[in-house]
Amino acid sequence: MTRHAVVTGTSSGIGKAIAQRLLADGWRVTGLSRSESSLGEGFQWVQADLSEPESLEPVVSSLEPADALVHAAGFQRTAHLGSLDPSALAGMFTVHVAAASVLANALVPSMPDGGRIVLLGSRTSTGMPGKSHYAATKAALMGLGRTWAQELAPRGITVNVLSPGPTDTPMLNDPGRAATPVKMPALGALVDPEDVAALAAFLLGPHGKSITGQNYVICGGASL
Repeated sequence: MTRHAVVTGTSSGIGKAIAQRLLADGWRVTGLSRSESSLGEGFQWVQADLSEPESLEPVVSSLEPADALVHAAGFQRTAHLGSLDPSALAGMFTVHVAAASVLANALVPSMPDGGRIVLLGSRTSTGMPGKSHYAATKAALMGLGRTWAQELAPRGITVNVLSPGPTDTPMLNDPGRAATPVKMPALGALVDPEDVAALAAFLLGPHGKSITGQNYVICGGASL
């Protein structure tokens, strides 16, 4: 039976890379994003605004049960203490944390036992100058992930967090993160979104069944 994954943020970046990898592995993928995604056979795009979590439950209620949920949508606003914008924190928390909560709350009751949840965190969740708001929202995903992992373990549903470092995606060119210029990781290259997607595919696959409540840092050596 073909497995079905719901993936957010499939219009670009890591979300798109994960959706493409799952399609290549034979999954059916429903992509949730504001901008249209067209990724070929096996892919269905559903327009969704993750900045309005209250709108998401009706959107996903009509979907077939999901064997996996991947929450990859996100954005970054950076500023140093003294120049922080409360609206930036609210916006990132809504997309990164509140949307994840609404989607999991709506999808997990009908998710088959043995299902999978992967949340996209960040290696900056442990703290980085200029990224306190972003780090706080990504750190919150660790709390969600580990709690859900404990709640869902009796059903064999695993929940894990992937925490990339500086990744070669359009987010790096977003003017909203201009306060924190990109630093090249120790390995001398930005993280490849396909490498993140490959680890996601493993955790979502049959051999991910023994891994739950974990955080995987994929940073090209940036955290060394």
